[in-house]
Amino acid sequence: MNDWHQSGHDTWPQALSAGKIPWVETAPPSIRDALAALRGHLAGAHFPLESDDAAHARRTRGETLAQLDDYVVPRLEHPDAPLLAVVGGSTGAGKSTLVNSLVGRPVSRAGVRRPTTRTPVLIHHPGDGEWFTQPRVLPDLERAEADDHSDGTLRVVADDGVPVGVAVLDAPDVDSVVTGNRTLATQLLAAADVWLFVTTAARYADATPWELLAEAADRRTAVAVVLDRVPADAVSEIRGHLAGLLAERGLGDAPLLVVEEVEPDESGVLPPGAVEAVRLWLDGLTTDEAARGELVRRTLDGAVDDVLRRADGLADAADRQGEVLAELQSEVADAYDEAVSRIGEAVSDGTLLHGDLLARWNDFVDTGDFARSLESRGGRVRDRLRTFLRGRPQRALDVGQAAEQALCAMLVEHADRAAEQTDQRWRRSPAGQKLLGDDDLSRVASTFAERCASVVREWHEVVVELIRTEDVEDRAGARRISAGVAGLGVALMVAVFAPPPGPRLLEQIFGEEVVRRNAAKALADLSGRIDALLATESSRFTDRLGGLMVEAGLGDTLRAAVQDVRQAREDAA
Repeated sequence: MNDWHQSGHDTWPQALSAGKIPWVETAPPSIRDALAALRGHLAGAHFPLESDDAAHARRTRGETLAQLDDYVVPRLEHPDAPLLAVVGGSTGAGKSTLVNSLVGRPVSRAGVRRPTTRTPVLIHHPGDGEWFTQPRVLPDLERAEADDHSDGTLRVVADDGVPVGVAVLDAPDVDSVVTGNRTLATQLLAAADVWLFVTTAARYADATPWELLAEAADRRTAVAVVLDRVPADAVSEIRGHLAGLLAERGLGDAPLLVVEEVEPDESGVLPPGAVEAVRLWLDGLTTDEAARGELVRRTLDGAVDDVLRRADGLADAADRQGEVLAELQSEVADAYDEAVSRIGEAVSDGTLLHGDLLARWNDFVDTGDFARSLESRGGRVRDRLRTFLRGRPQRALDVGQAAEQALCAMLVEHADRAAEQTDQRWRRSPAGQKLLGDDDLSRVASTFAERCASVVREWHEVVVELIRTEDVEDRAGARRISAGVAGLGVALMVAVFAPPPGPRLLEQIFGEEVVRRNAAKALADLSGRIDALLATESSRFTDRLGGLMVEAGLGDTLRAAVQDVRQAREDAA
């Protein structure tokens, strides 16, 4: 057998030169616990927000969890369990034919229809059944009987044509036209102790297999390459060329096993001599204990390094998820905070009191005559005040309704602008586009105007109640005021909106300090109601963020978990 066990990678621990990687030899609980903690954090990382790296992060997370569950954890817990050799390769490379020929009978379907291998087939020696009939490896694949070809299952076949101590798994094509087959093939290869990579004399230079072989070299996975269907007169030439390509890509130590082109029998099985080199290689995995141990240590150590490298990348992706979430939240907050600010200015600077509302107010208080009457003393003031309070309840109601309508129209206007701004800003980013989908949130909700009217009416009632409960020194005057509380309530609303003569009218009755205090109370109450109203309206956006599983600080959590694993390995070494 070729001496293919030395990796030639500088990143390998020096202990490997002596055939040992201490942390793999002992696999103390601290390493298993650290890996379990890392796995838990990875399981909680979902990357739901679209960004430049989100799709890659979701795929990497899935692959990393699968590698932990399918290989790293089971191999750490059972370092002496039988090896798993996964047979992978391109469409039509002859993987199933090779597996059937190694066993000596058809156990994996082979044929001209593509894709051929839909259901992976695991063949083990009958004495190793306990290791593979239970979900020790590939736990998410349901075990199926040998004749069950259901999708999503793993067919498990016991046959003494496979040596004790090693199982062979026929995987789907790595370049299958079916996405699910390609994904499953990648998952199965990541669960292998060793790859048995099959290519042909006609297709060994294809790009897809080399991409996976490059990943194997990076992960330091043990690999053997089967060059299938080689014409007898071209063995030397093709073998030499392929060996050179392997060396260029860091796989010069990988065994290169040749299967010459021969006709299979009627059952699709090649003559025993055609696959002798591959059979001897499989036998060697179980008979050479030192080679087997080094193979396991090499693949496991590389797999853990690969998990940590991927987790580091996922930590960066988690940071970006937090940044995207914060940006979306900020865009909502900025737009609606600006609306609240503009509404506050309009309420307090007199903007509301214009046009029809101003005309109604001026007519209501009869600014000229009534103001002059308030400047006189004695009975004339009382008479005029009684006339004002008792004589115009309907006109007070009209002005109050006009004030409500003006306030509500302004709220709708600014809420509309906030919705439009937020919708436009969200649609500039992939995350916002996906969250909005086909929904148009650029205008207020259909129920907003009704909710707004209800809020303003409730505020008006609060203003009237402030007048009703206000103390005055003259109890007789208090009784008179109670009759005209609606009109005085309108006057207090106008006082909140700032311009005279509303404040002066109330000051004649209650005094300057009382008016100022009640106007401040009314304004504070209105501000709180507006804040709540717009918060409810902005929830059309923020509710789409609330259900997302974006964990704050996940990036730092993952980095800490990765460091814990590295520290546990160093301590064990």
